[in-house]
Amino acid sequence: MKIVLISDTHGNHNIRIPEGDVLIHAGDVSSRGRKTEIDAFIKWFQSQPHKHKIFIAGNHDFYFEEATQNNIKINYPNLMYLNDSGCEIDGIKFWGSPIQPTFFNWAFNRNRGNEIKKHWDLIPNNTDILITHGPPHKILDLTKNEEYAGCEELKKKVLEIQPKLHVFGHIHEAYGKTTRNNTLFVNASLLDERYQNVNTPIEIEL
Repeated sequence: MKIVLISDTHGNHNIRIPEGDVLIHAGDVSSRGRKTEIDAFIKWFQSQPHKHKIFIAGNHDFYFEEATQNNIKINYPNLMYLNDSGCEIDGIKFWGSPIQPTFFNWAFNRNRGNEIKKHWDLIPNNTDILITHGPPHKILDLTKNEEYAGCEELKKKVLEIQPKLHVFGHIHEAYGKTTRNNTLFVNASLLDERYQNVNTPIEIEL
């Protein structure tokens, strides 16, 4: 299975997406989370030729947080939207969550510690591919201010269940990939810290 990974496009969708079986977007599909931005992203994402297309929301995507708060079901043809939920493709189990440690006044904020841990406790132990918007602590999460922004509780959960792949974004300047134990970690942010489209989608075979 060829998987293409992207994140943090913020409405800038003038990008070439490699071919593959599965296309994953790890959140921040918009700049301010307005419905017009979301509609434009959905139209673009649906137009991609990949057989399976999965996405989660990010801290900029207020439209999806408001939908969650108002119990509005999100369902788009030919797309899989994950929000503390999962899906399975050809025996591969995916789980996605937009939750992140509190970050200014953005969407899907949760306080570090027990409040955010409740979300990570929902992740099934047999998850093969984990999609979160934010990174785990000290794994591709170093900001331009030399601070580690990732979540400690998320790191504990990931190291416990050891998925094959954990993809995220959020910290643009930490784009890249690394391996710990049996897990490949990928920060797939396409924009840099200046919101310039400088990074390329990351392709993996699973």
